[in-house]
Amino acid sequence: MRIRATVAAVSGALALSVLAVPAAHATGTSGTPYTMDVSFSNLKIASAIKVGTTNKVSTTYSYTLTHGSGVNVAASDFYTDAYLYRGSFDAPSKTLEGDDYATCKAVTSTTATCTGTVDIYPGEHSLKNTDSGSWSVGAEAVAFNGQDPENPDMSKVGFSDRGSMATTLLQRYSKLTANAGPEPVVKGKTITTTGKLSRANWEDGLYHGYTSQSVKLQFYKAGTTTYTTVKTVTSDSSGNVKATATAQYDGYWRLSFAGTSTTPAVNATGDYVDVK
Repeated sequence: MRIRATVAAVSGALALSVLAVPAAHATGTSGTPYTMDVSFSNLKIASAIKVGTTNKVSTTYSYTLTHGSGVNVAASDFYTDAYLYRGSFDAPSKTLEGDDYATCKAVTSTTATCTGTVDIYPGEHSLKNTDSGSWSVGAEAVAFNGQDPENPDMSKVGFSDRGSMATTLLQRYSKLTANAGPEPVVKGKTITTTGKLSRANWEDGLYHGYTSQSVKLQFYKAGTTTYTTVKTVTSDSSGNVKATATAQYDGYWRLSFAGTSTTPAVNATGDYVDVK
């Protein structure tokens, strides 16, 4: 398992890197950290993270860190964080972490609440479209105990981690449009609502149509505030959507997508149609 560590403090700014070492054992050696008396619980993170094609996405997490009397979580060379991973905990196929470590606030002499963010940069993290879906969340802590992070005696470095503390969905951001017409329309005539369902493609940085998905045509009558579903249609091979209905009342028409594990739910902006 990896250890995230501080490389150096330069002009008060921490530079972060990854220090790869074997999995922690109960007794340290010159090349292996010892298992630190630290445990993690109560990890909370958003149930889903929506990631588009360009903008940085930051998601907050929090957890309880419990430690023994010999662990100083306030030390300048003690670091902890949470991160997302896919695959097995001991040998993940991919991880997503934060720009900085978590910040911990003491609750009792042996517990602290730690908060931080997972920061995702589309295009820079080499996300594949197949990376959408469920990710596991783990937490870790390292104490250098006065050792030089660039050349430590690993037997004096403490480490603790825990996997499978939570799960979250990493989703490809979705968009949905709707245009209803004709405007105005004669009562009893047909109203046609067209739109397009698309989602982020992390591999080319564009949005492409989301095909063969169920999309609801919804309406709310002027003077009310609640949409009701009129019918359900399916997006075509380009993500285009088309649905018809009979004009009865003035009101707003929209399209609505319920979402999948890889793509979040989205509602189009309602389009008002005047019925004569």
